[in-house]
Amino acid sequence: MEDKYYKRVYWLAIFTIGYNLVEGILSVLFGIQDETLALLGFGIDSFVEVISGIGILQMVIRIKNIPGSSRSLFEKKALRITGGAFYLLAVGLMAGAVVNILQGHKPETTLWGVIISIVSLLVMYWLYRSKIYYGKKLNAEPVIADGRCTLVCIYMSVILLISSFIYELTGFGWIDTIGALGLAWLSFTEGREAFEKAAGRECGCHDNCETE
Repeated sequence: MEDKYYKRVYWLAIFTIGYNLVEGILSVLFGIQDETLALLGFGIDSFVEVISGIGILQMVIRIKNIPGSSRSLFEKKALRITGGAFYLLAVGLMAGAVVNILQGHKPETTLWGVIISIVSLLVMYWLYRSKIYYGKKLNAEPVIADGRCTLVCIYMSVILLISSFIYELTGFGWIDTIGALGLAWLSFTEGREAFEKAAGRECGCHDNCETE
């Protein structure tokens, strides 16, 4: 039965990588086309999540083959790269927000932000519930922690949805910038947690976990 559950967790990790690739491409393309900083930042975040997803895939393979083992060098390197990318994204979003404020820039439209964020909310909620479920079945805290970290992606989708929807309703230009700053803050927290996990914490995302 465990092999069946591990196989499902493995394919969840594969799906996460593939979905984030597609979401990232679409979000960046429409973010540039519609000149919306929040959607562009959301798309770049999806690409960073791909790097994280590769590390998670390696983690799933490790805990299946050697339960209770420490993080591999590959996983730690992936976490550090992910953490650095999230920090860079946070800085880029904040810089973009400053430019938007100084120039009084407004997006052409945020309709695609509404559509993409709704799809992302549905997909990420399903991933969150699935990873928690199988993590508990396997009694694998790293898988459960990964599921809880998916909540950050849900929060990002909520921020994008709110900012995009408000702009479509009101045309309030600064809401896109405010949304981008919200994404910058979440990117910073994700970056910090990635470095914490690379330094030895088996879990992240504000969980109470044992150190390795």
